[in-house]
Amino acid sequence: MKLLSLFKKEAKDILSNKIYLLVVFVQLLIILGAYGLALTSSVVTDPDLLDEWGGSTAIKVGLPQNLQGSTLEESLINQDLTLMYFPDVESGLNQVGKEVVALVYISNEEGDIGLQIDNTNVFYPVARDKINKALDYYQLEERLSSRGLSVEEINIIQNPLDINEIEINKESASPLALESSYFVEIMYGFIVPFILLLPFFLASNIVTDSVVGEKERKTFEVLLMTPLSGPMVIAGKILPILLFSLMQSGAWIMLLYFLQVPVYNPLLLMVLLFFVGLGFIGMGVLISMLVDSTKEANSAVTLLLFFATFILFLPLFMNIPALSGILNTIPTVIIVRMSSGPYLNPLLLLEFLPSIVISLAIFALSIFYFRQEGAIRL
Repeated sequence: MKLLSLFKKEAKDILSNKIYLLVVFVQLLIILGAYGLALTSSVVTDPDLLDEWGGSTAIKVGLPQNLQGSTLEESLINQDLTLMYFPDVESGLNQVGKEVVALVYISNEEGDIGLQIDNTNVFYPVARDKINKALDYYQLEERLSSRGLSVEEINIIQNPLDINEIEINKESASPLALESSYFVEIMYGFIVPFILLLPFFLASNIVTDSVVGEKERKTFEVLLMTPLSGPMVIAGKILPILLFSLMQSGAWIMLLYFLQVPVYNPLLLMVLLFFVGLGFIGMGVLISMLVDSTKEANSAVTLLLFFATFILFLPLFMNIPALSGILNTIPTVIIVRMSSGPYLNPLLLLEFLPSIVISLAIFALSIFYFRQEGAIRL
């Protein structure tokens, strides 16, 4: 009953703290911002997606007026590019990076193609690909025409196959916001684990505020004198924080489903997050035992989160076969593998063990130092 009273008190403190609630709202903004950035960057770097979303017309390409009605103009128009015409090459070159992304022109009497393109433009990758396709098409057509082939023969050579894509098992596929390999890679390879771990970064701050706050208010000794053991005091302190963090992660999983980024194996993910959260909170308790002010605690937690971010997220961008056995046990790597597909390799569950063992060891160490601190103060 006394443990429940402490649990309720801590839970009430969390839910009544406007800063904590504001941080939850900030997390929501971060998630939506990261999702929007991944969506936008996927579209603007993929020619097919940009065509599908009707964004290709925003790419303006310059062309000298003497090329109007030419095969080169037709090739560029076929790529859904918006053409702007200039009286001469020099005036067009002056507008690259201003009115137009690129200028295409005939550079000499032999008919060689010149291209000036603004590589700082957000549409540069798509503009480059589309212009190169148009130029390849144009140059091939010119070579074929020079050899006396008719228009019908050239079309057959240029378009030898008419492929129709037939989708199977479409009804069993999960809805995905964007059919893009880049979008899938950035969402599941970085943003999903980042989103799910965000609440536990906050948890470290909450636990240090709670414990160090007791020290600053001179109520820590009173708390230790209650008829509760050290582990029970810690349980009463950290369980509301851990539950609060898990609820946030669960909410973010549902938000991702709503945004059409399905997160697979959510129950196993919550089990993993429980132990990861236990580790973060245990580190917060350890820091609380070593400092006597919230200012020191916040500085220490900042350093902790810096190193934790480095350790957890750097492996997502590494591909070192010799270290794969170690890297595969990093929680973020496990989150990526579990959340990105419905089929789960049973051996993956064994890779949980290092995270569980380390988290339990950190938590046990935090209990040990909490008891020592309590013995000293009493």
